[in-house]
Amino acid sequence: MKTHYKYNGYKAILAAFLALTVFVFSGCKKDFEKFNTDNTGIGAGKFQIGLVYPGIQSAIFGEEGDYQLNQNLNADCYAGYMMSPNPFRGNINNLNYSLVDGWNQNIFVTTYTNSFFAINAIGKAGTRTKLPDFWGIALILKVETMNRLTDKFGPAAYSAAGQSLIGTPYDSQQNIYKQFFLELDTAVSNLNTFVKANPGKKPFQQYDMVYGGDYTKWIKFANSLRLRLAMHIVKVDVATAQSQVLKALDPINGGVLTQNSDNAAISGGGYHNPLNVITTGWTDISLGASVETYLVGYNDPRLAKYASPATDKNFAGQYKGIRIGSAVTAKPGYNGYSILNPQTIVGPNSPMMMMTAAEVWFLKAEAALRGWSVAGDAQTNYTTGIQTSMDQWGVAAGAYINDATSLPLAYVDPLNANNNSPAVSTITIKWDPAAGNEKKLERIITQKWIAMFPEGQEAWTEYRRTGYPKLFTAVNNNSNGTIDTQIQIRRLPFPQNEYSTNGAEIQKAVQLLGGPDNGGTRLWWDVNKPNF
Repeated sequence: MKTHYKYNGYKAILAAFLALTVFVFSGCKKDFEKFNTDNTGIGAGKFQIGLVYPGIQSAIFGEEGDYQLNQNLNADCYAGYMMSPNPFRGNINNLNYSLVDGWNQNIFVTTYTNSFFAINAIGKAGTRTKLPDFWGIALILKVETMNRLTDKFGPAAYSAAGQSLIGTPYDSQQNIYKQFFLELDTAVSNLNTFVKANPGKKPFQQYDMVYGGDYTKWIKFANSLRLRLAMHIVKVDVATAQSQVLKALDPINGGVLTQNSDNAAISGGGYHNPLNVITTGWTDISLGASVETYLVGYNDPRLAKYASPATDKNFAGQYKGIRIGSAVTAKPGYNGYSILNPQTIVGPNSPMMMMTAAEVWFLKAEAALRGWSVAGDAQTNYTTGIQTSMDQWGVAAGAYINDATSLPLAYVDPLNANNNSPAVSTITIKWDPAAGNEKKLERIITQKWIAMFPEGQEAWTEYRRTGYPKLFTAVNNNSNGTIDTQIQIRRLPFPQNEYSTNGAEIQKAVQLLGGPDNGGTRLWWDVNKPNF
């Protein structure tokens, strides 16, 4: 793990952004050589729009230093996907709910510095009217970026961010989501209009780290992102959720991700998969116990793609994860446990998945389960989601989809029996038409969780929203009572620096949050009530 710079409020963010601007506009050829010729025609000699986009795309996950702090040492582990074999800070850290402000504040730095100010600058350069297709892409990236922040913290500076160095007001999460839907409206409309008028043209191609300039796929991603966001809010605002699902799935709007060639992922342009370095170079992350017990119990053919067998001589060849909150011993104590497979899922050039077609099929399965006929049939969507994920990883499903007996396993830690746990779920794989909606939902979300690996941000959101899949609790809870061990962590606290640099507004943000600024307070969409 590298040492990271401190967060110093919006002045530091602006200074960093100005430095970034100089870096981008100076024609630096270190990482993004192919992007250095800008043909947008906007602000020739002044502000070359296209050159900014690769940085915004790569910043969604960031490289290993930022990714480790922004997602890996929080959401990836809270989702049950991973756990660190490194006893950071003497085992007093995020992974046992002693939340580290110096880690979590980095999320604010990268979101606003590397993304938000750049997107605002694109808008101010006249892109909205002169290049509405480019503005459509900017809006999709803006929603994807900010959704990752608001679903970690709750209220956030959104509508007024970038307009002032001090006193920046926060928006409620409800209003942020309303903006998301409106911005996706604009993005989809702009891109559909362009495609209709300019069939086959790809003006964004040289700046595109996702789809190679194919706007039809960006439209599908935008509609799929709308579908995801709609399902986030289904327990708190079912009317809006349903209307947004209808819009997302209306064919007139351009469709959603349906096959693996549609998958939205960041790659190319000198970008490398940050989990490769974190896994192999730093040896700071291992497989989570929950992944082991579900996938081994299910005899899941994707497991060998997801993880490498343990190397510890006492259980070499087995798949063995680490339970969250374990008091891991100093390296190399737990480094012999399974890691993410560095040849497949986290190879240096493996794409960083934002969203897959498999996830969309599971979203449609839940929408159908809720009686929204536009989504089709729940069982068909469910089985298609599983098959699509199997195809994504090039494995044969075999009898997996019809397996009605295999169960998740209990967890056994060979190094410390204090970390052991009985199995926490009895859900099987095969669809059961006679089951109640709650069991059907658990089945859908459990398979969705398996298919989304290793994208822990969305997996943690879905766990908080639905309670599924059932995950092992943290062995050690050092939150001083602010986080319920059984309910598990719900959010990250606002950075302490916000209290000194944006004090009046952060106090208002806490009021918008509706509870104390700690890891136990639920977000707006995280409603404590039954799923049905």
